[in-house]
Amino acid sequence: MVNVQHFVSALIDWKICCFTGVPCSYLTPLVNEVIARPDTRYLMAANEGEALSIASGLWLAGNKAVVLSQNSGLGNMINPLTSLNAPFRIPVLLLMTWRGQPGTQDEPQHELMGSITPSLLEKCGVSWSLLPEDPGQMESSLKMAIDTMEQQQAPHALIMTGDQFEGGVHVPSSINAPHIKTVLPARADALETLLAHADPEGVMIATTGKTGRELFTLADRPEHLYCVGSMGYTSAIAHGVALGCPSRRVYVIDGDGAALMHAGSMSSIGASAPANLVHIVLDNGCYDSTGAQPTSAQSTDFVRLALAFGYTSGHRCTSLADFARALNELDESGPCLLHLTIQPGSMKALGRPTIAPPEVARRLKRRIG
Repeated sequence: MVNVQHFVSALIDWKICCFTGVPCSYLTPLVNEVIARPDTRYLMAANEGEALSIASGLWLAGNKAVVLSQNSGLGNMINPLTSLNAPFRIPVLLLMTWRGQPGTQDEPQHELMGSITPSLLEKCGVSWSLLPEDPGQMESSLKMAIDTMEQQQAPHALIMTGDQFEGGVHVPSSINAPHIKTVLPARADALETLLAHADPEGVMIATTGKTGRELFTLADRPEHLYCVGSMGYTSAIAHGVALGCPSRRVYVIDGDGAALMHAGSMSSIGASAPANLVHIVLDNGCYDSTGAQPTSAQSTDFVRLALAFGYTSGHRCTSLADFARALNELDESGPCLLHLTIQPGSMKALGRPTIAPPEVARRLKRRIG
């Protein structure tokens, strides 16, 4: 195991004091350490491609940053890796976790990316090396990664093969989600309210992480789709479903981090204006599934954003009763956004979908058809 305090101090010795990205649970000790330290800065990013671009901008200004991500986020980095960092020869250090590594057990959404991560990095012109398990080798491994990056004038990925960090500080969820000041409803209570007041024939598409897991645990129905991966794209999936079956109400259940990741999808929804789409944002101010690291939701007004993007209506729900009332009084003339602030955390008896993703997709398709 690598002591996270020593790792961050080693990065600071290399003048790398800024950290940005989208977290993975393996990175929780590192993110907490960086948030707590006075000599480092954690910069929130909506997606991994943005994080890489922020780090590249810092390099242009004479600073250095490390981009933190799960290897699933490599998909979001392909564009800047190939069309920003490659042509401009901008070196950035990537600290990437290797989910779905061949020979390990992991969730189905990690299987394909796990198998192609090394070759995909190489095709993008990114050299890579493994963060060693032996803490005695950490500094030499980090030096090699940074030297390679500087020599090639290109990004280098330092890959974590598991939960390799130990030590550091514990950052309570109230700090990670600073805009949450009062006792708020739990996500499970919000989902139960939705199940009780939604159109029983309606389709529900839940974002990845604990939202989909809780919905499955509370009530598994053929009308449900649990996005086990594809973070940030749930509203786009629901957009397509809503256009394809205009006679059914379609509810997309988003989190604040997921909604921010590809917020441009809201503009597309506003442009085509499916009257049957209800966009629900359950906002706990953090990436709950990976350790409650903060999102930038504290500076975002989702209702005003939706209205600016062309949604017909939007409601700030301040309680479960308000949320239920909004569900019962939906505007029928266009897409609607309902925003409900919830507390971090999840239900104790949290299950996982026991139905394989291909069957979940096909039973929904059969139900709609």
